[in-house]
Amino acid sequence: MDVTILDNTGLVLGIGLGLLALLIAAVFAMTHRLRRENHEQMLRITQMAETLGQRQSEISGALQQSQVTMNDRLDGLGKRLGDSLHQQSERTGQSLKTLYERLAVIDSAQKNLTDLSQQMVGLQDILSNKQARGAFGEIQLNDLVTATLPPSAYEFQVTLNNGKRADCLLKLPNPPGSIVIDAKFPLESYQALRDAADDAAKVAAGRRFAQDVKTHVVAISDKYIVPGETAESALMFLPSEAVYAELHANFLNVVEESYRRRVWIVSPTTLMATLNTVRAILKDSRMREQAHVIQAEVQKMMEDVGRLDKRVGNLQSHFDQATKDIRDIRISTDKVTKRGEKIEDLQLSDESPAEDLPPATAPNLRVLGRDD
Repeated sequence: MDVTILDNTGLVLGIGLGLLALLIAAVFAMTHRLRRENHEQMLRITQMAETLGQRQSEISGALQQSQVTMNDRLDGLGKRLGDSLHQQSERTGQSLKTLYERLAVIDSAQKNLTDLSQQMVGLQDILSNKQARGAFGEIQLNDLVTATLPPSAYEFQVTLNNGKRADCLLKLPNPPGSIVIDAKFPLESYQALRDAADDAAKVAAGRRFAQDVKTHVVAISDKYIVPGETAESALMFLPSEAVYAELHANFLNVVEESYRRRVWIVSPTTLMATLNTVRAILKDSRMREQAHVIQAEVQKMMEDVGRLDKRVGNLQSHFDQATKDIRDIRISTDKVTKRGEKIEDLQLSDESPAEDLPPATAPNLRVLGRDD
């Protein structure tokens, strides 16, 4: 009875030990499999991290390339703007230079007029001789014309088709046509009128003065108004403001006769105003002649402005696209950074179970090994 009990007890003990051994072996196999899976998962995570690192490097390279491209475009734009500003500065400098030259011409003309005014003190001596008087009138006429009009608008000592020589010919377009200016004028009768001692002498000198002026007006009308060659009028230049004032103040009949003969009597002051009017007419004529050229240039300029506006729009589109690309790249880099942080957190959580295994597991395995 006791032996049977002992045998049954030994059999149960043996079965229990066998089951325990099987359980330990199963635990050992499971632990080994978990470590192997853990190791394979770590390898996959490492490979993913390397792949992400490579992609991040590629993204960084693309970002750097985009930055370089943008810098190149900005440099090109800066260069074009600099060239445009330089050209504009050169044009402005040229315009200022032209303005200074014109101001210098005006200053020169004013200086000539000032010098001429200072020399009027000796006018009586200069005008006492007919030849000197004619030369004085021609010189003053020359100074006024050359100071006001361009060289292509006048010509001195011109011989007309009728054989008469004009002191000056203003070249105006038709209508009205070229206008002759005569610088010769009677002075002896004016001096006699001014020096008259009594009323009788003054009346006689006045009649002579009026007759001399009328004779000169008729001569200018007959000589220098040539149909088909000149305008229907001519100018009689009086280089003395005093003679001009006397004529218009006390001899209106002579002035009216000059109107009928289409001979306009002018003084230095009124001739300057007339020449300025002539210059305006010439300028207007040239503008009419060049109107089609100006219109064509304006059309080309408008086309250039249109192309410039289109190119500026294209440049704005490039800037907008570059800004969008940079914003997308920043979004991608932020996502990559966040995924990298998640991967680091995942590595820490996967390593924790392997490090925190129960310390009793290893001795049990060694005991099982000795029993085996």
